[in-house]
Order: sequence, then structure tokens, then C-alpha cells
Amino acid sequence: MNIDEQVALLMQGTEYGDENLKQAMARELKERLIEVEKEGRPLRVYCGFDPRTSYLHLGHTVPMNKLRQFQELGHEVTFVVGNFTSLIGDPSDKDVLRPQLTAEEVDHNAQTYADQAYRILDKEKTQIRRNAEWLSKLSFKDLIELASNFTIQQFMTRENFKKRWDKGDPIYLHETFYSIMQGYDAYALRTDVQVGGTDQLFNIVTAGRKLMTYLGEKPNIAIILGILPGTDGVVKMSKSLGNHIPISTTAEDMYGKLMSIPDMAMPAYARLVTTWTPPEIEAWEKAIRDGKLHPRDAKMKLSFEIVSQFYSPEETEEAQQAFINLFQKKDVPDEMPEYTLEEGQTVLDVLVGAGLVESNSQARRLIKQNGVRLDGETLTDANAAFPNPGVLQVGKRHFVRVLEK
Repeated sequence: MNIDEQVALLMQGTEYGDENLKQAMARELKERLIEVEKEGRPLRVYCGFDPRTSYLHLGHTVPMNKLRQFQELGHEVTFVVGNFTSLIGDPSDKDVLRPQLTAEEVDHNAQTYADQAYRILDKEKTQIRRNAEWLSKLSFKDLIELASNFTIQQFMTRENFKKRWDKGDPIYLHETFYSIMQGYDAYALRTDVQVGGTDQLFNIVTAGRKLMTYLGEKPNIAIILGILPGTDGVVKMSKSLGNHIPISTTAEDMYGKLMSIPDMAMPAYARLVTTWTPPEIEAWEKAIRDGKLHPRDAKMKLSFEIVSQFYSPEETEEAQQAFINLFQKKDVPDEMPEYTLEEGQTVLDVLVGAGLVESNSQARRLIKQNGVRLDGETLTDANAAFPNPGVLQVGKRHFVRVLEK
């Protein structure tokens, strides 16, 4: 790719909420690419990940996909595990105080994060760093000097802090340290580019660029990515909302969940999760608009592309074929036993009550093996309230139609 093509690819999926800022970042990226090419070195690119959970879903992979694009273009990528910043917790997308994790919890989650990240990133080309390496060495004097670059008013303009202020909820002083710490990460790595989501705009653009300039370095270029919507196509993907697609699931389950997203969400998934280039996405969208590609077929192509990033070609093909068999060839019997759902029943209750399992332990084992589905969606929690009436499937051949009372 020439430099203009690189800029187009690397800016794909970005959102700044300000077109002038977006154009400024694109210009700086082009200038920095020209500069490092003359110097004969790659761009230094990083993204920080706070391991506040060991569970990753597709939304978490969006910045990792961008890091992979930089890798494939020959640039140097650092995956920063925020084992020090996690002790505070990023307040950027929360309107309540985050609970503080213990060092042990952070270390456990950090290891699982790195292991899962290698499903996307090239392990041989990825540097793993933990920000406790430099943040734990800062003195109180250092913190005073860094904090002198910011005003309380700047923090209070942030929507999440403003909401809490207006409600009379407490805002703790240590929460303002987070942006300063993340800004110092960029300086410590002497980074050219920092990748993050729109919830990181303040941390990267305001804090990171300001601190790097203050400390005598060229400010990092912010690649700010849109937030991936969940399977509802509207709200940010979240495990707590149940609209997530885990990356630790099966290929068949991931394919099925991707096929359930509404058509309006397909462009966001194409830009944020696929390996497609801007011209490829433009051609795919144009084919849909012109009626040459049916939305169902477009979604199948999209789902196949995303699943293939996590699973082998054979597993991806099998997942697609399983979906076709179940939903297009109607590989679900027209007649099946029926079961009436009682109020307050859990998934476990229904499996046992409908006679689909012989014991609670068998039910839990099947759920753990992703062998229980409701209308094609995998059920993962035996103790959760039964979601809704529908076709309940255990394994490949056992079906029960669950009816509302």
C-alpha cells in the first residue's frame, strides 16, 4: 500500500465527534508515516487494556483488530496491560465509581487477556508491557508536576463526571488520576500512535497529547474507534446487557449470533471487526444498495469473514453449513413435544421439567459444552431465568417447544 492507502485503512472505523479533529489526525498520521519512512523505522503503536475482567467479547477486539492492521503494514505494536491503572479503574464510560481490584485479580485477568489477544495479534510481532513498570516509579513530586497541566474544569466537562455531579454523587480525587496515568503511558513508550475507543477521547487526545508535549516529545496521534453495538444493533456490546458475542464460544454459536444482528448494524461490524479494506467494504455496501447482494447473503459473507478470524476454515465452513441447515433448510422438526413455562423458572428448571436431561448435573454439563440452544442462541447460564418461549434444543436431535403459560 502507498501512504494514502495506509491512511485510509488505518482511519477506517474512526469516530471523533468532530470532523476537523478527524482530518487533523489523518494529516498528522500521513506526515508521521512519511517521517518514519525517511528515518527507516516503523511507527510505534500501542493500545492499553485494563484487565478488569477475564472475559472478552467481540467488542473488546475492535482495538486489537486495528493493532493487527498496523502490524500487517510492518509497524511496531505494543499491547499494554494496565496492571497499574486497573487498580483505579477507568471512569470514562461509567457514571458511577468503579470498584477497585486487588493486584491478584488484575494479574489473573491480565494473563487471560494476553492469551486471548493472540487469537487476533501476531504473537511474534507483539510486545507485551505492563504499565506498573513505569507508573509505580513515579514520585509524589512527579504526580504534582503532571497534574499541573490540567484544570478541575476540564474533568468536570466530561459527561460521566457531570452526571454524577448533577445527581450529587461523589467524585473521588483518585479518579482524575486515571487520565494522567494513561497520558504518561504514551510518554513512557515514546509512542507515535495510540489506539482507543470513543470513550478514550479525553484520555488520549487531551491527556496523552498534552503530557507528551509537556515532557518534550512529539504528541501521539489518536486513532479513536467507534464502539461496536451489541446484537441488538443499538446499545454498546456488553455481557451485563446480554447483547454480547463471546470470543471463547464455538464457531457455530458465533456465526449464529452474528446472523442475528439487525441489517442496520452490518456496516459498523464491517468497519470495526473485519479485515476488509476500505475499497472492499465500499464494494460490499454498493452491491447491497444496488440489489446485487441480498442483505441475508451480505450478512452471511460478513459473518463468515468475522468467524474465520477466530477459527479454522473447516470450522467456519461447518458453522455456516449448520446455520443453513437449521434456519434455511428448516432442520428443525415441524412437530415436537411442548412444555409450558412456569413463572420464575430457570434454564435448569425447564431442561429438567421438559425431560430433556436426566439430572441437574447432566444439564450443567451440556450447558458448559454449549449444547443447549433456544431458537438457535446458545444458553450459557443454568441458573439464569428462562429467557422466553421458543424452540429449546439439546444436542442435535432433541427439541421441545416451550410455550408461555
